[in-house]
Amino acid sequence: MKFLRPTIVLVMVTTLLAAAAGASTPVWQAAKRAVLPPGATGIPDGFIPTLSCPQTGDCEAGGAYTNAHGQVEGLVLNEVHGVWTAPTSIVPPVGAHANPSVTLYALSCAAVGYCAAAGSYLNAIGNGEALVASEVAGVWHRAQEVALPPNATNDDQSAVVRSLDCPLPNDCSAIGTYQDNNSVASRNEGFTLSETGGVWHRAAEITVSAKSNFNPFISINQLACSSAGNCVGVGSFIDANDVTQGLLVDQVRGAWRRGAELALPLSASAYAGATVGEVTCLAHASCSVWGTFYSSTGAEEGLATSETNGVWSRASELTMPTNAAANPHVFLYGFDGIACASSGNCAIGGQYQDTDGDYEGFLEDETNGAWQSAVELTLPVGAESAGKNGGVVAVACPAAGNCRASGAYLDGSGAYQAIVASEVDGVWQTGLEIALPAGATTVGVDGGIYSLVCPSLSSCTGAGSYLANATTYEGFTLDT
Repeated sequence: MKFLRPTIVLVMVTTLLAAAAGASTPVWQAAKRAVLPPGATGIPDGFIPTLSCPQTGDCEAGGAYTNAHGQVEGLVLNEVHGVWTAPTSIVPPVGAHANPSVTLYALSCAAVGYCAAAGSYLNAIGNGEALVASEVAGVWHRAQEVALPPNATNDDQSAVVRSLDCPLPNDCSAIGTYQDNNSVASRNEGFTLSETGGVWHRAAEITVSAKSNFNPFISINQLACSSAGNCVGVGSFIDANDVTQGLLVDQVRGAWRRGAELALPLSASAYAGATVGEVTCLAHASCSVWGTFYSSTGAEEGLATSETNGVWSRASELTMPTNAAANPHVFLYGFDGIACASSGNCAIGGQYQDTDGDYEGFLEDETNGAWQSAVELTLPVGAESAGKNGGVVAVACPAAGNCRASGAYLDGSGAYQAIVASEVDGVWQTGLEIALPAGATTVGVDGGIYSLVCPSLSSCTGAGSYLANATTYEGFTLDT
């Protein structure tokens, strides 16, 4: 399982795992191999970053695949009324490189047949440019290059849209990074982007309210919206003291504000090295984020905070499980590791290191606005540990105290397997190993379940990847 890489795939539903306990625990079907376009040879890096389901049984997922000529193309997988149909290959913008290297990092569907996807591609001279593509009435149109801010460089560009959210059809917000054309040295900048009425507007540079380094090295991770034109993007930047700080960028009634520095926990070091990695927003309500920072003892810890009436509270330090090492090296994958059922009732998942030096998954609940102590993800009998490339990657919360989580772990033979876990009335159950497509024995170091959508206690859809042979990753989906 890798952090924020660029690639794709999946398939549809299924399984034969019976659930652990309680009527509220879903029964997972076996994973099914994703069908790729004719001639496809696999999924680069086994990376499946994005899944969106506007209604149960109607989902789309995005990423990339390698064609018969070794070229990387953009991929969208389509589920219609519970059946995964023929995949869509995203046509790159006019003037793309012979190997366009299209990779979709984000996909959001406001309604069935009305989605947007975004990521990056190579233009004719090999520069990395940001792109967006739209689906209207069930038809995907050719992708278009994002018009970057006026100060973007024309040389050695490496722009990308990292995340987007579409609360309404043809009405989306997005966030990404690019290189500017400063005469001294090109700088790593961030941009915001909006679509209104089906028209994507020119991107705008993110400016940081706090004084930043000459090169702010802005890194963008995620964006989420509570309603059209009301969103928040998260990431990090380097300040004037060469310290990495958490970054929050709010969009309010369609207008993007200056980026703001996250107020860190009181236990933070002066050299906090903070980043905000994940964000989620409830419809017409507040947003919550989680990330990591270094404490005054030098330990890498987790943090979380929420926005109330447009004001971000100071972040709180998360409490790791009782067997956590003095430095737990808290880590989040940057996909869907935070989810909320209602304001003040959320769950977070990630990875930490225990006193034996093993990497384990953790789960932590917020109940009525208060974060509880995290618990270790309980693995199936015979498991070795979560492993350095395992742990909790995605979380979904259909109801307060009844959430679902997914990721990967090491079995007794040292092979990585896909795992799902259910929370029932506030108690996390033992994780279940997912049955992989026929013949597969491991998800590999880059595989696992990257995305999870659960509209109800008994209904979930997931997307991930597995190792089909020694060198090739394939995608899968699974359903309850």
